[in-house]
Parts: sequence; structure tokens; C-alpha cells
Amino acid sequence: MRRHLLCALALTIAFEPRVLQARSCEGLLKLVSPTVSMTLAKTVETGVFRPTAGAEALPDLPRFCRVILKLSPSSDSDIGVEIWLPVMGWNGKFLAVGSGGWGGSINFDDMADALRRGYATSATDDGHTGSGASFIAGHPAKFVDFAYRADHEMTIEAKKLIKAFYGRSARRSYWNGCSGGGREGLLQAYRYPDEFNGIIAGDPANMRRNAWALWLAIQTFKDPAAVIPPDKYPMIHHAVLEACDAKDGLKDGIIDDPEGCDVDFKSLECAAVDGPDCLTPRQVQTAQAITSPATTKTGQVLFPRLEPGTELRWDRLAGGPRPADIFVDQFRYVVYQDPDWDWRNFDLERDSARANAVDKDIDELDPNLAAFAKHGGKMLIYHGWADQQVAPGSSIEFYESVLKRTAKSAQGSNWIRLFMVPGMAHCTGGEGPDTFDKISLIERWVEKAEAPTRVIAAHSTAGKVDRTRPLCPYPQVARYNGAGSIDEASNFSCRLPNTPPARQ
Repeated sequence: MRRHLLCALALTIAFEPRVLQARSCEGLLKLVSPTVSMTLAKTVETGVFRPTAGAEALPDLPRFCRVILKLSPSSDSDIGVEIWLPVMGWNGKFLAVGSGGWGGSINFDDMADALRRGYATSATDDGHTGSGASFIAGHPAKFVDFAYRADHEMTIEAKKLIKAFYGRSARRSYWNGCSGGGREGLLQAYRYPDEFNGIIAGDPANMRRNAWALWLAIQTFKDPAAVIPPDKYPMIHHAVLEACDAKDGLKDGIIDDPEGCDVDFKSLECAAVDGPDCLTPRQVQTAQAITSPATTKTGQVLFPRLEPGTELRWDRLAGGPRPADIFVDQFRYVVYQDPDWDWRNFDLERDSARANAVDKDIDELDPNLAAFAKHGGKMLIYHGWADQQVAPGSSIEFYESVLKRTAKSAQGSNWIRLFMVPGMAHCTGGEGPDTFDKISLIERWVEKAEAPTRVIAAHSTAGKVDRTRPLCPYPQVARYNGAGSIDEASNFSCRLPNTPPARQ
């Protein structure tokens, strides 16, 4: 009886939320370094927290130590970092979160999610404040900070503060990012393979997509007659669904495997005058360009196509009247360093070659991740098939290149998974199930050796889940079993695409 009481007491002590600090939050201010300045170390009480005057309030946060740093790994660096440390209930782990676009701000939302899960967490502004890439022009060191150094230096400092605050190091370290944050995670895995135990990289924004986006701009709205009015997008989307939706054996408003879908937009051409339910001959060319890869004059594919199923969001790339700054800025400030550079003069082969030369060894993705795999790292990549900003085929290309490069030096493919998400737009949204617990997946994989073989994703309307579906490791796809609700994941199985689907 006494033995059982002692065991129960030990368990109670082990799981009771308690203060684990070896040093007070404010005491962290005494930790100084020539390249690190700490502007704030302050305890934030439980409840709603608004990190800056213009930021949205973050609800339901536990009590935490908020640390704000400025890092200067080079004489021209000015990297902003926030590190949040739970005062009670720390799970013993660290989760770094990535940025989006050209950075310029702290990802407070993902930090808040990590904190609620019990993580010590951090984020960086990638070396500047504000939107766009103008900070890079004339500042090569800041380009390096943006690409990978800010994330690396942030991680080093976060781990130092974790040990100082709790008196011990984090037992696991993770990365979570989408879009630009997805690219950042892949760069960290290549450059610093022992930095993280697990990396989540969503819709990675390969920098080559900027040349692809400008190529599309030239094709789709440099000539005003080429522009497809947004009020025609639903009509085009309906035609695409009619052509492709049922190919998987299930007509459900989602194209599960758009790689096998080719649409004849010529069938939508107006018989006579232009109208809301048809495309002019020039608009047909635009639709064909959007769903075609960017190629050289000799047919070499430089970047894959935007997939069928994205039509409701074509305005991001094909709406005009000018390309989004996020795409133009690479050429304006990084490649040519000329704020007056005119996108209308863009030439795919010439300018993509120049961009690739500038990006090489800085922010271009390298698929040689053998060292990360050898270290025991786990890599979870996901990409929405209906992504309207980064052609999803780019993640498939990268994944297949990784497998090819690491086949002999790493332990097979047991350390990496790619999940393509039918109907999901860029990182989130779209017509398909777009929500799944990525962090729990990577935790089970790293900590329990449970590699994800089937992931349940949900779609919600007005905050209520109305459909669940399994996500399958590429190249598998979800196929309906032939019975039961098509809105319940339990009625689907993961199979290879050439497996005959059950028919309704």
C-alpha cells in the first residue's frame, strides 16, 4: 500500500504544473553579449495579450516570460527576435515559427499557438520591419539574414535563454512554418542539420516562383485584352470541375489528383461576342498559360504549372493590372537593385538565370538533406493542390529530388513525408479540408517513431466542421470506399493513383 502511495505521489509531482525557473524573467536582462541586446524581459500574466499596439489580441495565453532581442551577427544586421517562455507547465520543448513573404514582422499567432501547447517558442522579423524587399538593396548582409541567418541566430539565442531560465536545455526542438516559413525550414535543415529534431514545411515558397509569377504576368495581363475578369472565374471553375472532379470516382467539388487533369479551355471560347459565360480567344490563351508550366524556348521546364482547381483565386496571379510586389521585389531590389525596374521588360530565360545566380548559396533550396536525415531529423512537408501563389508541383519536384539525393546516404525515406492537400489554397483556405494538427504529427514521429501514414484533415464553414478527409503520403491519394458519407474520412482509403476507384 505504501509503495502505491509513493508511486502516486511521484506521478503527482511529475505532472503538477509548477514554476521551473532557475532564473527570474527579469533576471535574464543580465545576460549580455556583444552581438545581442535585450530590450525587454518581462512576465506577462495569464489571459488576453496584445503584443503591439497594432496587433490583434491573443486570447487564452498562459503566464509567460516575454523576451525581446536585437541581434547583430554582422555590422549591417538588425534582427528582431521575440522569445516566449512559459512560467508554468513548460513541456520541456522548443518550437520556432517561421515568417511569410519577405518577413518584416513577428509571427505572433503561431507563437501563441505554441505557447498554449506548453512550448517555449520564438520568432524573428528576418532582419527588418515592414513589408517588401527594399531593405535588401545595397545590403548583402541583410539578404543573408533574411534567407537563413536570422532564423539560425534566433534559434541559438532561444536555446541559450531556455537553459538560463529553466536550468536545463530543451529535450526536443521543432520548426513550424508555411510559405516563406516553409522555405526557411528547408534552408535550416540543409545548413544546420542538427538544429531541429523535426521540421514542418508547408507550401514552401521556392524563390524560383517569383520568375514564374512574372512570366505569368507577361502572359496574362501585359496585354489588357488578355485579362480574364474575376466575375468569369466561377464559370471557369465549374467547367474545370466538370472535366476533372469525377476522375477519382467521386463527384464532390474537389479535384483529388489534379496532376492527371487537363482542361480544354477552347471549349469555353465565345461563339460570337464576348459574354459572362464564355472566354474570348485571347482569354482562352490566358487560361492555358495559367495552367501550363513556365518553359524555355527549347521546352525546358523552369517552374511547374498552377493546377486545375485554383480558378476562384486566379486574381492573385492573373488579375492585374500589375504583379503583386511580393513577386516583383526580388528583381527590383535583389537582382537589379533598381526600384524603378519595369516588370514589363521581364524575359523568362534571361532574368530567371540572373535571379538563380543571385539566389545560389543564399536562399535557393538544396535537396541534399542527408545530414539532417542522418542526425535523426524528421521532415513533414505539405502543400495545397489548390495553392494559388506557389505552384504545388514545386514541392513534388523538391521531395523527389531529396529522395534521389539521399537514397544512398540516408535511411531510405522513413525520415521524410510529403502530403498533398486536395482543394487547399495557399497554406489555408479553399474548398477542401485544410486543417490538421501538424504539430502533434511531428511530435509523435520524433518522440514515438510513429511516422504519419494517414492524416485526418477537416473543412469548416462558419466555425463548424462539415467534412473530414484523409491526407495520404505522396504519391498515394484518398479514394472513396464506395459506401457511407463522403464527408467522413473513415469512408476513404489511401491508395496509389492507378488503383481503380470505387464508383458511386
